[in-house]
Amino acid sequence: MPEVLKAPLVLEFPFTRSLGPVQSAFLTGLRERVVLGVRATDGRVLVPPVEYDPVTADEIRDLVEVAPTGTVTTWAWNPAPRRGQPLTTPFAWVLVRLDGADTALLHALDAPGPDAVHTGMRVRVRWAGERTGAITDIACFEPYDGEPAQVAGHSGAFDDPVTGIVAPARLDYTYSPGRAQSAYLHALAERRTVGERCPVCRKVYVPPRGACPTCGVATVEQVEVGPLGTVTTFCIVNIKAKNLDIEVPYVYAHIALDGAGLALHGRIGGIPYDQVRMGLRVEPVWTDGARYPDHYRPTGEPDADYDTYKELL
Repeated sequence: MPEVLKAPLVLEFPFTRSLGPVQSAFLTGLRERVVLGVRATDGRVLVPPVEYDPVTADEIRDLVEVAPTGTVTTWAWNPAPRRGQPLTTPFAWVLVRLDGADTALLHALDAPGPDAVHTGMRVRVRWAGERTGAITDIACFEPYDGEPAQVAGHSGAFDDPVTGIVAPARLDYTYSPGRAQSAYLHALAERRTVGERCPVCRKVYVPPRGACPTCGVATVEQVEVGPLGTVTTFCIVNIKAKNLDIEVPYVYAHIALDGAGLALHGRIGGIPYDQVRMGLRVEPVWTDGARYPDHYRPTGEPDADYDTYKELL
């Protein structure tokens, strides 16, 4: 049985968002080494601040400066920091109620070990050397045994306020394609394309899924398809993708390989983009050492009749 493949994958999306007046003041304050909260309708000071009262849903904008010192209300030790976390050495995640606030702020505490952390310990903000108007302007918290820091009562009005942030969302995981798709990928490395036939509806799935999504039964019978195929539908790409060395415009198409019951995706080359059409007969083009076709090009055959691929659109 061939080796089941696996590979690390990353999904990443840099989400850009605008800020309301309260969040703008809070992040701008961090840039200026000022911590701001907001007063709720019941008088509590919320840190980090929110734009709407969590109890009444009323809009709240009464900004209140709080101290950069505070008390740990609860904590958890992190023995193995991951990429993107505040510290690269083991640290504690802590909820800190800053002096003057009624709610707690989550951040990292730089401590030599879990024995040095306890609920009720006093801490203070360690500011980042370079600050841009983000929560990372607080590099972390550190132990502190002094009196609560004094605050000047900042109004929350700043020159050049921060109006937007980029919040990258990222997921790192290890993907295993499983038995069926591993066999498919191993065959591609040999410049063959294989699918699996459903024992009930007899449709040949390419790439194989290991089961028929229509009939709900396992598929094990391998069927070699192609290498020629037919363009069923396509789109013209006019926006250059990051880290993809292909000049725009180019064509990305659904291609029904001969003998397959499902169209797969592929790029069309070897022909001007405005001459690609439904029914175009194509063949794969491989590059040295590649595990999959680089693109598909016209074979020179007459176009396929619509009735031969209409069920694969």
